[in-house]
Amino acid sequence: MTGSAPPPPPVTLEAAASDGEAPDSLPATGAAHRLRITLLMAGSCLPILGAVLIAPVLPKMQDHFATVPGAESLVPVALTVPALSLALLAPFAGVIVDRLGRKRLLLVATVLYALFGTAPLWLDSLPAIVVSRALVGVVEAAIMICCTTLIGDYYSGRLRDRYLALQTMCSAASATVFFVIGGAAGSAGWRAPFWIYAVSLLIAPAMAAALPTPRTGGTGTTARAEEDRRPFPVRPLAGICALTVFGALVFYTVPVEMAYLLDDLGVGSTGVIGLATAIASAATVAGSIAFTRLPGDPVRRLPAVLALCAAGFAVMSLAGNTTVLITGAVLNCLGTGVLLPSLLTTAMSRLDYADRGRGTGLWMAAFFGGEFLCPLALIAAESAVGTLAAAVGLLALVTAAVAVALLAGTRRSRAVGTGPAAG
Repeated sequence: MTGSAPPPPPVTLEAAASDGEAPDSLPATGAAHRLRITLLMAGSCLPILGAVLIAPVLPKMQDHFATVPGAESLVPVALTVPALSLALLAPFAGVIVDRLGRKRLLLVATVLYALFGTAPLWLDSLPAIVVSRALVGVVEAAIMICCTTLIGDYYSGRLRDRYLALQTMCSAASATVFFVIGGAAGSAGWRAPFWIYAVSLLIAPAMAAALPTPRTGGTGTTARAEEDRRPFPVRPLAGICALTVFGALVFYTVPVEMAYLLDDLGVGSTGVIGLATAIASAATVAGSIAFTRLPGDPVRRLPAVLALCAAGFAVMSLAGNTTVLITGAVLNCLGTGVLLPSLLTTAMSRLDYADRGRGTGLWMAAFFGGEFLCPLALIAAESAVGTLAAAVGLLALVTAAVAVALLAGTRRSRAVGTGPAAG
């Protein structure tokens, strides 16, 4: 644009549709925009609610179903099965997102979330409750992919990176909030926290009214046929998804293992454990905020971010008291706060409009698959090296090795003039 040329008109959904383009970079100001991004953040927090809300009442559930065969296994599974369902079904949900439409599927899934989430209020069978929890994971997959895909549809460039980082920040902060809410509600009985799933019935109508419907990237049957014939970009996404599995394992180690590490140090107070977890969660939020202010290509900073995570693990593994352990956890969580949005924005930057749902589904499958594998990997490492602290030390070495490998790959790609090594 020259100095004398008038500024272009603001991009609107209607203008984008009339030009036959996906409505990227919609206006970033005004009450409508703030409501839209608030609803997308709220929707993104629903799967986090499903993951942590009932954790404080598991002992009460265990007591209630004490006479049920296999209750010792089924009650913990009721907490974790949504994440497993999400990981297994995310790729299929991504395909449906691209075929059925983002907004339509989001509205249906948000309503079903309330139906399946509140089902344990009326179910007396523990296996039936586990099934309802698995169905919660199914709709969580649709909600998470739709919200993330819509962020990619509505925005582009640094604005999209900022909101994807905000999504990470809201998810990390909401985990602590939902844990507290679940504990408070659980004082009224183990079923009481399940009422909170009904909040999605308040969100769904607002989404229907406030979220614009994205248009496809082309016009007419010819454009749709070309999209169907165009191969999905497997290769550009494969590397970042593989790295995301490992990144999720790194991301969830502190939330999953912090209580056990504190217990090994002789800390039995739930108040101290809760405070330590909250401090680590705050560090994740701080890392996500830092991500929005860091210049350059997110994939280029991955080696440094993983090195910070490795340093945090190393401090945790050597900790002899609570203060040192929390210090290591804060270092690690500062890194993971930058790591997750870096991986997500890198994946989104490699997807066109027509592929965004499927690509987001694959990325979500990789991330939640890593979440599911995290405790299993650390259990295996602990059995091999003797203690949980030593297992965390082993993870520090592996994380450092991955950082070195990425740094070498990045330097090699710069030397030959290709893209980032992670892709």
